[in-house]
Amino acid sequence: MSRSAVVERNTAETRIAIRLTVDGSGASKISTKIPFFDHMLTLFARHSLVDLEATADGDIEVDFHHTVEDTGISLGRAFAQALGDKQGIRRYGWAYLPMDETLARVVVDFSGRPFLEYRVPQGVCSAGGFPFQLVEEFFRGFSVHAGMNLHAEILYGRDAHHMAEALFKALAKAIDQACQIDPRVKGIPSTKGVL
Repeated sequence: MSRSAVVERNTAETRIAIRLTVDGSGASKISTKIPFFDHMLTLFARHSLVDLEATADGDIEVDFHHTVEDTGISLGRAFAQALGDKQGIRRYGWAYLPMDETLARVVVDFSGRPFLEYRVPQGVCSAGGFPFQLVEEFFRGFSVHAGMNLHAEILYGRDAHHMAEALFKALAKAIDQACQIDPRVKGIPSTKGVL
C-alpha cells in the first residue's frame, strides 16, 4: 500500500499544495518563492528519502512568515494523512547532525500528541535573507498538524545557515527512522492500541 498524500491549503494569505510519498527516494520539486526555504525543503526530502512536491504562493511581499508556517501546517497534514493509523511504524526517531561548527539534535514521536520543544541560541541573524526564527514557526506548524512530539535543539553553533540546515537535516533523518515499517511491530505501536 502506498503511503502517500495530497494536501492543499488555501487562505487569504497563502495557497499551498503538497504531494508526499513517504516511501520515496528523496526526489523533490519545490517552489515557495523563498530560495533559502526551497533549499531547506529540498534537503529535507533528500535526507528523509520522501518524495516531495511543494508549491506555495504567499504574501511574501509582506513577510515570509505566512508562507513558511502554512507550508509546515500542510506538510504536517500530509504526513498525518500518509501514515494513516500508523500500523507497523517504528514511531520514534532521532538524529544528531553535525554541520561544520554546528551540532543539532532532533527527536520525534508520532504519538498523536503534538508538542514542540525548541531550543536554539537567542538572537541568531538571518540566513540568506531568511529570518532564523521562521525555522521554529515551520517546526511548530509541522509538529502540530502531523500529531507529532518534536524536540529540536542546537547543542552548539554560530553560523545561521549551518544551524538551520542542521535542524532540517536532523529532522529529515529522525522522520525517516520514525516512519519506517518494522516487521516486528504488530499493529499499532502503542499499549493503548491507538495513536
